Amino acid sequence: MKDQNNYAIELENITKTFGSVVANKNININVKQGEILALLGENGSGKTTLMNMLSGIYKPDSGVIKVNSKPVTIHSPEDSKKYGIGMVHQHFKLVEVFSAADNIWMGTEKTGFILKKDRYKKIAKISEKFGFEFNPQKLVSNMSVSEKQTLEILRVLYYGAKVIILDEPTAVLTVQEIRKLFDVLRKMKEDGHSIIIITHKLNEVMEISDRVTILRKGEYIDTVNTSETSEQELTDLMVGRKVNLNINRPATEFDKPLLEIRNLTVKNDEQANAIENVNFYIRGGEILGVAGIAGCGQKELCEAIAGLRKIENGQIIHKGENIVGLEPKTIIEKGISMSFIPEDRLGMGLAPSLSITDNMILKTYKENKKSPFVDRNKAKKKAEGIIKRLGIATPSADTPVRRLSGGNVQKVLVGREIDSGPNVIVTAYPVRGLDINSSYAIYDILNDQKKKGVGILFVGEDLDVMLALCDKIMVLCHGKLMGVVHAHKATKEELGLMMTGAKDISEVNGKVAGIAKDSAIQDIKEDCDAKH
Repeated sequence: MKDQNNYAIELENITKTFGSVVANKNININVKQGEILALLGENGSGKTTLMNMLSGIYKPDSGVIKVNSKPVTIHSPEDSKKYGIGMVHQHFKLVEVFSAADNIWMGTEKTGFILKKDRYKKIAKISEKFGFEFNPQKLVSNMSVSEKQTLEILRVLYYGAKVIILDEPTAVLTVQEIRKLFDVLRKMKEDGHSIIIITHKLNEVMEISDRVTILRKGEYIDTVNTSETSEQELTDLMVGRKVNLNINRPATEFDKPLLEIRNLTVKNDEQANAIENVNFYIRGGEILGVAGIAGCGQKELCEAIAGLRKIENGQIIHKGENIVGLEPKTIIEKGISMSFIPEDRLGMGLAPSLSITDNMILKTYKENKKSPFVDRNKAKKKAEGIIKRLGIATPSADTPVRRLSGGNVQKVLVGREIDSGPNVIVTAYPVRGLDINSSYAIYDILNDQKKKGVGILFVGEDLDVMLALCDKIMVLCHGKLMGVVHAHKATKEELGLMMTGAKDISEVNGKVAGIAKDSAIQDIKEDCDAKH
């Protein structure tokens, strides 16, 4: 019998329902003091719901939560804080116009006119203890994603949390930033903190965790020691069957440039240059990856190519003709049918209040010129086909999109865009928030499109996936092109250095053979060399 005093957290027979949907059913999980526990499961398996009960956002319908072997009742985030539990959510909960320090003090300092004089010293002490690189006086609006995450972690440590829950902590970090985060987590573990990580990245699970707990469809499946398992076994436990973890990169005979982007300059919402004098091709039958730290212009680049953002300078050439400024209908008539899968899946990609069926209609309702009425039966069949093909968890095709989990929302969006039969696909983070099984389904769909001669621009965040899936990878740093490399000859470390601006293509050219030799890509290299 294990020593119960060794557990920081124990969840016993936890059940949580939302109407007829059972999110968690009789879950039993424990977290040891001074360990890193990874929590794995497909979309909709109940991971975040379970952790939200620990953080006080939800209350379990039944079951017992124990902290240090004592049963507790957590009604609110304040209760969770009182018991030393802190959660860093995937979408940060920070006030952008405040400084880092102000965000930390909000809700931690007692009310009154005078704040504690040693408050900066306490932040500095925590930063030094765990190896954070941090400026407490910096405005949140001026912070990178990794700095914001550091701030969130510091905030829960500041009020004394001993159990830290991290929801998808590495989703938008570079390789170097992930290593820094993992170094911090190891120091926290050595200090006796218990850490729970919700993630889909199995390679990171194997690297950082001590144990792994797997959920499937709201039920507890197993907990295994990380040192005694493998990525394949974890995937099989998550999905409930054998899954092939190899990402294919099929060879294609297509090599025709569909679009040529010349000297493209695009501004962001603050009217600063987000993309500056960028040159590249989108070829048929090729997946061109775009790597870069979050906020380096990927979003603006995709929106500009899709015709949703004004182009300040430059051209998008199709068959020798500049299509910038043309109406979408005119572009289609010239032979370019483009699908755009945006980063903001609900704000830009789909209408959240409409059903899956009605979201299908949004893409094609103008096609029916003979009648003022839309064919909902045809749209419903299309929706049902996508639901079946991508395994979308939904009561029916008439369910509003806003009621679906994030991963299932993404499947609806990807399915609709692919179904429209494009010859160019621009996609930003198409598998963000998706489980392993669903992610591989998306990779297969993209490869199928590639084999049909479709040109694909793939903005990604997982460099392992990009190196395995893409044919070439272009790297952006602060909106400038650092170079284009052949994926099968590049490494994560080299891409990471280029992403941060520490190296450009001229410096890794000796190591990374296979820089594209056609004239257009050679122009890119010379342009980049000249600037650096």
